[in-house]
Amino acid sequence: MPRLLVVHHTPSPALQEMFEAAVSGARTDEIDGVDVVIRPALTAAAADALEADGYLLGTPANIGYMSGALKHFFDGIYYPCLEATRRRPYGLYVHGGMDTTGAVRAVESITTGLQWRAVRPPVTVTGPPGKQDLEACWELGALLAAEIAGLLGRPGWSSHGARPAGHPCREVFHMVFAASASGLHTGVAALNCRYGTQGG
Repeated sequence: MPRLLVVHHTPSPALQEMFEAAVSGARTDEIDGVDVVIRPALTAAAADALEADGYLLGTPANIGYMSGALKHFFDGIYYPCLEATRRRPYGLYVHGGMDTTGAVRAVESITTGLQWRAVRPPVTVTGPPGKQDLEACWELGALLAAEIAGLLGRPGWSSHGARPAGHPCREVFHMVFAASASGLHTGVAALNCRYGTQGG
């Protein structure tokens, strides 16, 4: 069964909201057959990363950098995973008091070295997360789970495809595919999702 590893450092209520939204997206009923494994960044190990097919990362922005906990995770997995996890998908959400730029840059410098591929731009929030912020976190989790489940090329998840109307968050994904030197990259052009409602 494909496995999504959630590695997070969640020291604040704001990050807890973002974490819960992202995990809710990853565990949506519309995506079957994905094992979502949650590990705090301080306890996640190389074995967890090697066994996973994708990664959802969450961190606060601390003085212009990622959390020490997430850096500890990367320090422990970098060389054991450098060859084995190339091209695996990942997503990132970051919360900061005033700015998240340095934290995002720090994470992306490491994921670039690992040759992981982002499924969408990072979700970054400063201050209390709003409804759209939580929707973006939900989308991030759902998109990662769909990617590792191999759903993005199937009916309901393909280019300009719509998911079934009975989905808990009624939404439409419009996928865009942009050719690059390394292949095709998938992005989300539009998402209309009402987070936390049951098809309302």
